[in-house]
Amino acid sequence: MKVAIVGVTGMVGEVMLNVLQERNFPISELLLVASERSVGKKMMYNGEEHTIIGLSTAVATKPDLAIFSAGGDISLEWAPKFAEVGTTVIDNSSAWRMDPTKKLVVPEINANELTNEDKIIANPNCSTIQLVMVLAPLHKKYKMKRVVVSTYQSVSGTGVKAVKQLENEIAGIKGEMAYPYPISRNALPHCDVFMDNGYTKEEMKLSREPQKIFNDSTFSLTATAVRIPTSGGHSESVNVEFYSDVDVSEVRQILSKTPGVVVQDNPDTNTYPMPIYAHNKDDVFVGRIRRDETQPNTLNMWIVADNLRKGAATNAVQIAEYLNNNNLL
Repeated sequence: MKVAIVGVTGMVGEVMLNVLQERNFPISELLLVASERSVGKKMMYNGEEHTIIGLSTAVATKPDLAIFSAGGDISLEWAPKFAEVGTTVIDNSSAWRMDPTKKLVVPEINANELTNEDKIIANPNCSTIQLVMVLAPLHKKYKMKRVVVSTYQSVSGTGVKAVKQLENEIAGIKGEMAYPYPISRNALPHCDVFMDNGYTKEEMKLSREPQKIFNDSTFSLTATAVRIPTSGGHSESVNVEFYSDVDVSEVRQILSKTPGVVVQDNPDTNTYPMPIYAHNKDDVFVGRIRRDETQPNTLNMWIVADNLRKGAATNAVQIAEYLNNNNLL
């Protein structure tokens, strides 16, 4: 299989290569694709050196699969060009997520909706993926009415420049700023750009994407997204109101049996999810599961995942695996 990784020099692109190698994804020819300033540079994959090529060159080779992590503008311009030559595109940006003609996929939840006619497939937002992984089995059992989410997102979600800003501030070095304020010893209630309604783009992604993934608009979701000074891993405080009564022990049992979800929930031993332990793992971790004592049929939970892996690269590779295993490429 001829596979192109578009945006390979970015943080997600590099993790994508690691995940493809770890999971032994079948690749007969690998195309590493990046912007013109990176063309000609070398990168290693599976012990072999590869030369980075440009987008036009990549399209001309007609790869079977192209996994994009190069930003929305690049995806909007180039994903259709790849699709026109028969390539199946899995896109990690927000460009196609809410397009009604494109599928928004978390493999454990809705990969069965994919067909060989889906030439551009959207990978959800990193915070959305870890959220829906936990909500999906509970929605199936109890039916959700309303979800309130507050996120605590690492600087790696912004990119290399933000990680460098945090490192510089910790070291006392004055450098380039990815954020309008210092991030070290701080928390910024500002992820992505502000919209006309006062919410950020990140918050609106969280509000809308789960409904599309579940193909269900009978529940509502509101979010506040906060950037915190951790280098990797996103955390979420989640309050879920259901239509029917919930049993906390049953919830733990349901989640414990959910593939890709790990329950870490024992206050007696201070066992709960933390981004430091989610690092470089593909599972979604959930804990602090408890009843909301202020109203009926409502739970509080704490959800953590590595935003560069299950939140981005791993989910995209899992989509590719599903397509390959079901002869949809």
